[in-house]
Amino acid sequence: MFDAKIYTQRRNRLKRQLKSGIVLFLGNDDTPMNYPANPYHFRQDSSFLYFFGLDSYGLAGIVDIDERKDILFGDDVTMEDIVWMGSQPLLKKRAAAVGVKETAPFGQLEETLKRVVQQGRKIHFLPPYRPENKQKISQLLGIRLDLIKDYVSKDLIKAVVEQRSIKIKEEIAEMEFAHAVTYDMYMNALKMCKAGVYEREIVGKMDGIALSAGCQMAFPVIFSINGQILHNHYHGNKLKKGRLVVADSGAESPMHYAADITRTFPVNGKFTEKQKEIYSIVLEVQETAIKAIKPGVKYRNIHLKAAKTTFIRLKELGLMKGDVEEGVKAGAHALFFPHGLGHHIGLDVHDMEDYGEDYVGYDANTLRSDQFGLAYLRLAKKLQPGYVVTVEPGIYFIPDLIDKWIAEKKHKQYINYKKVNEYRDFGGLRIEDDIVVTEKGHHVLGKGIPKTIDDVEQVT
Repeated sequence: MFDAKIYTQRRNRLKRQLKSGIVLFLGNDDTPMNYPANPYHFRQDSSFLYFFGLDSYGLAGIVDIDERKDILFGDDVTMEDIVWMGSQPLLKKRAAAVGVKETAPFGQLEETLKRVVQQGRKIHFLPPYRPENKQKISQLLGIRLDLIKDYVSKDLIKAVVEQRSIKIKEEIAEMEFAHAVTYDMYMNALKMCKAGVYEREIVGKMDGIALSAGCQMAFPVIFSINGQILHNHYHGNKLKKGRLVVADSGAESPMHYAADITRTFPVNGKFTEKQKEIYSIVLEVQETAIKAIKPGVKYRNIHLKAAKTTFIRLKELGLMKGDVEEGVKAGAHALFFPHGLGHHIGLDVHDMEDYGEDYVGYDANTLRSDQFGLAYLRLAKKLQPGYVVTVEPGIYFIPDLIDKWIAEKKHKQYINYKKVNEYRDFGGLRIEDDIVVTEKGHHVLGKGIPKTIDDVEQVT
């Protein structure tokens, strides 16, 4: 964990932001796979980690804005616990490590909250995403399960987003560690990408590298020769010469800060000429977008710049036609580039999106579009120093989507469907890096994983 002063500063800032009431942070519990003593790997709630720093189950924290204090609720281990898991520090000692002076048994949480309700004070809480925490909120606050969303504190969401969006140097250092591990994962994956190898063999190696470094995966690995499926978690295919592999993955540091990198590489190490043409477009789009990152620029504008470059280059290949500005405005490019350019990354790979994307990536001056493709842009508002964002353009040939648009005669003035049909079995590709917005520009996280055509072919 970080120094206790960091957690204290975060909670104190929250008290200044919200003015009154109390804030309830529920930690996560162990979740059984198939019976209570056989749980999934534990992952602490990121908001609880951010403000209370303790990476274990059975905890809750209160930030009392009115009384200017913090309380940690939890139970000390029993002798039975010690037999199975070993000795654990007392709750008071653990609380002191994150700057909390007052502790109480977990069973006193409900009584404390009832007293706050009786006093007429507001209880702020964030949207719960796990069923067990929804049930806890319902029981603790006497709110029907189906109405919990109506009682979520929008003021708290905005306050936490404001804080967590800006990464301090200690957080950046954690992310750099995650990227160093991710580099090793990818260098091994590139070398293993040979015909006859199963996707799962490479995924297993990547996962093992992360575990051996004391990390976990930040999200389930995407590794597939069917790159046209954007979030493809199936790993049962055998690699074949002539196919492209899309690998989208990242390690999560021991303190749970994420990396999120995508590379696309050819099986057996050589791109075909057609693959080079499409790959070169995506690489140009990504590098152009990265260069445009600086404070004060709306990320939507960078996304649209990426879309225009994609349109121009696909037009040169004969896949698109017509006026570029009008075509992008109409969303015709989304047949090939149907997702957003990127998102926040930090304690979560899609940082804070459990609060709702519109709170994280948008604001009063930047509203979400309802246009196919552009609507999927997770971050659109102005960039600020301290933001860490992904830049991940791609080009995909999705047969079902192509057929749908042909049937609807959609954007036929901008898309050469006869030419598109020549690419039906191409698949897709994506290139992604993680970028810190600095005071004057940007910084790319991590050691450079090969992404030029020459560099990729030299390694694979």
